[in-house]
Amino acid sequence: MYFYEDSIYQLNRSIASQNNHHDVQTWLSAAIADEQTCLNGFLDFDLPPYISIQSSSFMQINLLSKLLSNALSICKAVSPSPSANGNRRLMAGDFPEWVSVGDRNLLQSSDTPRKADIVVARDGSGDYTTICEGLNAAATARARSGGKRCVVYVKRGVYKENVVVKKFMKNVMLVGDGIDATIVTGSKNVRDGFSGFGSATFAVTGDAFIAQGITFENTAGPEKHQALALFSSSDLSVFYRCSFKGYQDTLCGHSHRQFYRDCDIYGTIDFIFGFSASVIQNCNIYLRQPMPHQKNTITAQGRRDPNEQTGIIIHNSHITRAPGNTGTSFQSYLGRPWREYSRTVFIKCVIDDVIDPAGWLPWSGDFALATLYYGEYMNTGAGADTSQRVKWPGVHIISSANKVEEFTVVSFLKGNSWLPATGVPFTPGL
Repeated sequence: MYFYEDSIYQLNRSIASQNNHHDVQTWLSAAIADEQTCLNGFLDFDLPPYISIQSSSFMQINLLSKLLSNALSICKAVSPSPSANGNRRLMAGDFPEWVSVGDRNLLQSSDTPRKADIVVARDGSGDYTTICEGLNAAATARARSGGKRCVVYVKRGVYKENVVVKKFMKNVMLVGDGIDATIVTGSKNVRDGFSGFGSATFAVTGDAFIAQGITFENTAGPEKHQALALFSSSDLSVFYRCSFKGYQDTLCGHSHRQFYRDCDIYGTIDFIFGFSASVIQNCNIYLRQPMPHQKNTITAQGRRDPNEQTGIIIHNSHITRAPGNTGTSFQSYLGRPWREYSRTVFIKCVIDDVIDPAGWLPWSGDFALATLYYGEYMNTGAGADTSQRVKWPGVHIISSANKVEEFTVVSFLKGNSWLPATGVPFTPGL
């Protein structure tokens, strides 16, 4: 029901938009993600194919899919040239331009407790003992304050709860005491009867969400298959100095624009996935030991329409084995195509020898191999050697800065884009 209601919300906000083409393309892409997620739900619950394919509901969804695709195509066609205002800068401290001065100061502050509106503490020393209680109080506080940013400080401790930041909970900042100090943990998973997205330990749908200094984890283990640590469809969201620990499907950037900075991400199969436009910058990506005969894949991006402005950009990050896995051999790949136009780019990363020389793994046969866009630019390390990479039409070993700049501007920085860290002109030092 959430994805159905959200698709209507995305369409309504697109119609009401004041000609901000970049926002409209983002919201239409989110509506497509919602529609695809609804279809995925049939698979999650093992429903027979005829229910999804022959029913009147499927026919309506199919019509909606065509209408959304057409609307996205029209929006892209009438959008102004992306080069007109594509040279967006990073603000001080390397935060995106859309992170306000006040939020940036909060993120950089070491005086978190005194700046917090609400304090959560397991030991009873705060206003509440659970994160869910604190967020409910934050929603009330925001309503009283006219909707300004509400800061929830979560003291160190292990919080065994499944948390949902609902759509009406906008402009919430969750601040912890640091990676592995403040931990939100759960173990829901598909094998135990939850949907893939319903397994998330922490789910956020309210826009402009910011998290700092928190570990989000799902402890179900590799044998339980899909088990999310984070599900996020928050537009213009930031995860800063956080850790995401899981195995299969650890981090789901479901939709909209998301920015990850100085984070640790652990997993095995498709552990960074979704339909969003996500930039993952200055992060550590840790590959864990999979089950026997399994192959690890870091990314599984779900772009389904060529006009969607979505993809996963991994920039200036380190790809390596998780601590404790150094002596065990297992095959790992940069990604595989979840949908026809899957798009993932690795830029200036250090890639250790954990990555197979082929680089990329097929999803099924030759599905999407000619329509995907997988790029690699100026990566280093033993796993960055591209001499034995797969020869798919959609794989691009980029050799010039000009090509990266053109790709970044055209595909991710249209108009007033929020993605400042995906190419040469927008990242310090490149």
